[in-house]
Amino acid sequence: MVTLDRLVNVLGGYGVRLCCCPVSREVSLRDVVVHDPAESRELRGDVFLAVGADSARAAVGLAAAARASVVLVRGAAPLEPEAIAAAEAGGVAVLAVEPEVSWGAIAGVVYGLVLEGRETESGRGPTDLFALADSLADALGSTVTIEDQLSRVLAYSSLQHGADQVRLETILGRRVPERARGLFERRGVFAHLAESDEPLFVKAAPEHGLTGRMVVAVRAGRESLGSIWVECEHPLDDARRAVLRDSSRTVGLHLLRSRASADLERQVESDLVIRLLEGTPDAASVLSRLGLPPGRFRVIALQAHIAEERHAALLLAFERATTGFGWSRPGRSTLFSNTVYTVLPGEDVTAARKWVGAIGAALPAQVTVVAGISAAAAVAELPAGRQEADECVALHDVRPGTGAAIAYDESWDDILVLRLRAAAAAGRAPARGPISDLARHDAAHGTSYLPTLRAWLETQGDLAQAAERLGVHPNTIRYRLRKMDEVTTLQLDVPAKRLAMIIELAVSDPPD
Repeated sequence: MVTLDRLVNVLGGYGVRLCCCPVSREVSLRDVVVHDPAESRELRGDVFLAVGADSARAAVGLAAAARASVVLVRGAAPLEPEAIAAAEAGGVAVLAVEPEVSWGAIAGVVYGLVLEGRETESGRGPTDLFALADSLADALGSTVTIEDQLSRVLAYSSLQHGADQVRLETILGRRVPERARGLFERRGVFAHLAESDEPLFVKAAPEHGLTGRMVVAVRAGRESLGSIWVECEHPLDDARRAVLRDSSRTVGLHLLRSRASADLERQVESDLVIRLLEGTPDAASVLSRLGLPPGRFRVIALQAHIAEERHAALLLAFERATTGFGWSRPGRSTLFSNTVYTVLPGEDVTAARKWVGAIGAALPAQVTVVAGISAAAAVAELPAGRQEADECVALHDVRPGTGAAIAYDESWDDILVLRLRAAAAAGRAPARGPISDLARHDAAHGTSYLPTLRAWLETQGDLAQAAERLGVHPNTIRYRLRKMDEVTTLQLDVPAKRLAMIIELAVSDPPD
């Protein structure tokens, strides 16, 4: 079910503020009622929209009479003390709607969340999707499972008699087991669902713990939303096929409603996360509206693509990031340009890597995920954390094969070099100096002065190590260093000069 806490967090993005809350923010909200002065009958509802109420005090009284858990009133916070006292006495939470926000816009959001966005323990999705699975199971006399296009469970019937091993594992794991998915793939089941609206019978495979099944695609227009699976030893007769076919359309409508509610919530969350990543003076308030605890965070930048088609799977990754794993979702995410950004509470980089791994595991096998993880940051440092995460993602291009997630903690030195290279590419590096002079001399005369200087500097002046690295005699190093002094002014005895040359060599050195 949608909770008061969820309602408060979502409406916060629309200019609505919580003024007082004498009830638990975990209270469930099931229905909505709108104040109508012309209505004589007694109103009842969990969320009371006090449209046209004379005052906040009067609105609270009307909501208490309707036995509502929360009332929305017009007016800027804070409210007058009389209204607050009445709300606390009546056990009604009060949300103040700013005057410039229309009742129509707020009503649409509230109705979408409470009536069309009801949730169950299985995650996002209307509660009546389970009721629909039960009704369909009763009509067909067999167990029913409703799945999305990635074979994840959306709802299932309570009838379990005769359930096979695959169904039990599917419900427990909230997803069809990989061995069963592979079997369906080989038998052309998914290809059929992509092309046809007709139910298909899938023969039993006892060696996989699978009895027979009828399956039908769930679509909205031409877009595939999922499928309905019915256990049966033999193909359904024509009458029951018709019931299954008709039910697929009903399920499609439910999934569209659920998607609309989820998309609304994602948009609000996305806008708030962007505010944190760009920097905002009311960051503490934004954190509260997102349901995140105060403390330190990691910023994760994630990109997903299939083969050479970059970012083709990005929307799928964003959907997964904002749907969560199991029954909880630790971070809050936004989709900006070609990247999913997630603000994840906590300082542990291992937890951040596990989060990235969970995203990758939930996506189809052909999707490649790359991610960057910032250093731990306070809320005011999140804009810098976003830059660090972006730069970690950029490292994948110069350090391929380093794993799905690169963390700033272990890669800050490479990122520093990347920043310096970017400055050099923008024309901010010196065009003249010892390094440039030696590079020109090597190019004109075929000498190896620049590699020799690099080896000497990187070995901190150890002639033996530098000679071993270059495969020459130490006296050759001494000779070349003397000749370099004739080409340019090195001043190797000055620490600042040596540091500057090391930096310029690192910047000018092409990435491996």
